[in-house]
Amino acid sequence: MVAIFGDIMGKDDYTHPLGPEPNFNESMYFNFFDRGRKSGGFVRLGNRANEGRAEMTLTLYLPDGSVLFQYDKPMIENNDAMDAGGMRFEVIEPLVKLRTVYEGGAVHLKDPSQMADPRTAFKNNPWKKVKVDLIHEAAGPAYGSTGANHKVVDPEKEFAKAHYEQHMKVHGTVEVDGEVMQIDGLGLRDHSWGPRYWQAIHSYRWLTINFGPDFGMMVSTVWRDPEHRTQAGVVYRGDKMDQIVGVDIDTQFEDNGLFHKSLVAHLKLNTGEELDVTGDVMGFIPLRNRRDGMTTHVGEGMTEFRCGDAVGYGLSEYLDQVVV
Repeated sequence: MVAIFGDIMGKDDYTHPLGPEPNFNESMYFNFFDRGRKSGGFVRLGNRANEGRAEMTLTLYLPDGSVLFQYDKPMIENNDAMDAGGMRFEVIEPLVKLRTVYEGGAVHLKDPSQMADPRTAFKNNPWKKVKVDLIHEAAGPAYGSTGANHKVVDPEKEFAKAHYEQHMKVHGTVEVDGEVMQIDGLGLRDHSWGPRYWQAIHSYRWLTINFGPDFGMMVSTVWRDPEHRTQAGVVYRGDKMDQIVGVDIDTQFEDNGLFHKSLVAHLKLNTGEELDVTGDVMGFIPLRNRRDGMTTHVGEGMTEFRCGDAVGYGLSEYLDQVVV
């Protein structure tokens, strides 16, 4: 049985009763990176059933630096399943084995930075047929919280009541215009539920890293507002899990000051151990979410990480509220 840190149970791998909040969101996210192919990606479904829609995202980083991307808001009527817009997530064995499937189109971006203007990027780039069929199996413990003691006071200011993550081994296929790529890699999955607006926090830095099937990290630093920051994360080595209690990240950005290209993270663990991690972005795509005149930038970087002699791959995700 997989180790669990927190109050998560097997039943939590399925969808939850729909809450009363207009912005109730239940989302599942899976990323994966095949170091042999120097490629990877992520898939996400966010059910916002009280709004009558889901959020579906597909991002695939290809070895030549280009990106395949699709985003849609398909209509849904309930929160009974993660199945919308050609994407489907299946729980084969709770907290142990899951399957992600996608079949549909995706825009092919030789210059992924064009996604800063989605309308133009979708219109001016070619589309390809994509099929994804991946199995995600537990590589490390599940960790997080169901938010049982969290009371929602103002849904407008919520980002996620419940949230847990887990490092995974990933294998399967990605097919692009009939050409099949075998995937054998590592990744991380994320599951959250509760009221959410992307504009509810000021910014965050989220690093998901796999150095091997028995060594991974998740690093998080979140600014609820410019003056208040939380630092957290985990380092797992086998079934042993240490908490990250201090995070300092120095980031190099492109000239626009928004697109990150490399980073150095200094981490302090609850054991007293300190670790330094460097990251170089291999593939980057800028995404955004807009609501009520606010624009949220989410920079997604497929990243090569180093910690001592260990070399790994994962995602560096940077969220910032942008004044336009």
